[in-house]
Amino acid sequence: MSDKIGSLVIDVSGHHLSPEDKEILQHPMIGGMILFAHNYDSRQQMSALCQAMRAARKKPMLIMVDQEGGRVQRFISEFTRLPFMSVFGEYFDQDEALACDMAKDCGWLMATELLSIGIDISLAPVLDLNKGISSIIGKRAFHANPATVTKLASAFIHGMHEAGMASTGKHFPGHGSIQLDSHLARPVDERTLEELRDDDLLPFTGLINAGIKAIMASHIIFPAADSLPVSYSRQWLTNILREKMKFNGVILSDDLNMEGANISPHFADRVKTAKEAGCDFVLLCNNREAVISVLDNLNPDDLLIEQGKMDVMCARHNGELAYQQNPRWLKTHNLLHKLDSGKK
Repeated sequence: MSDKIGSLVIDVSGHHLSPEDKEILQHPMIGGMILFAHNYDSRQQMSALCQAMRAARKKPMLIMVDQEGGRVQRFISEFTRLPFMSVFGEYFDQDEALACDMAKDCGWLMATELLSIGIDISLAPVLDLNKGISSIIGKRAFHANPATVTKLASAFIHGMHEAGMASTGKHFPGHGSIQLDSHLARPVDERTLEELRDDDLLPFTGLINAGIKAIMASHIIFPAADSLPVSYSRQWLTNILREKMKFNGVILSDDLNMEGANISPHFADRVKTAKEAGCDFVLLCNNREAVISVLDNLNPDDLLIEQGKMDVMCARHNGELAYQQNPRWLKTHNLLHKLDSGKK
């Protein structure tokens, strides 16, 4: 049992751990913590919170956040403001080499700033296509062209890895062709697998071949493949992603508290179904009652995985605690500030 760890990723409500938080963090089913804007007050406070979360655990845990850029950046004060990834796509159309260099430096800076306060992972980059259709993706995506997304995402990931952070491609197998927001609805995509292979799936295929460490599953239903959302689909996660696409990294579910994940009013059913489909880590956010229900109603063995799955995602800290003095950070910080301000 010593080489097994929990796989449920949860959140806390405030800037500090409550007694209940500390108790839940000791549960064997817990494997990670995801942080949000409401958890953040300052770099010093967040660093202390990360230390407190690790101290509350008897085993290792992952600490993650969505720090993509644009409108999805949880920590802003005392951090570099990151632009929408579509900015790099716009540059790519003018100068491919320059755009890839900028994307790589952005990935490095984003990861470096988070690693310095004890965060393991930013759940990035988005591998969806920016087709002007999706209400939730849009400018979060690099570009509409799959080959361009693959090149820019590869550069961004290279930068993350240089800093010591694993990457997470999302939202498999692609959310850019869906208008509905899976936070609020249950999106359905009627396309065939052949159509997907020639379009939305291409960046995932390219990044798998390049060795991406983790992939996050979406809550979209593709009736041509399965009647279940991807995050609950053994056909998608095991048969297609693992066996046909040869992905051997870590699979994460998107938040099972989202409406697109609502296959049952019982959250234990949602978590168990996602695990059985092939998710290594399952996220359940902003619903403490649901977390407690899962912990009370599932056998801990159902949510334990090999610690190697966590080791793949753990940060490789590179000692850049005083990164503000690093010439690369200074150059990239100034560039990103101009990009975020819309100044080219």
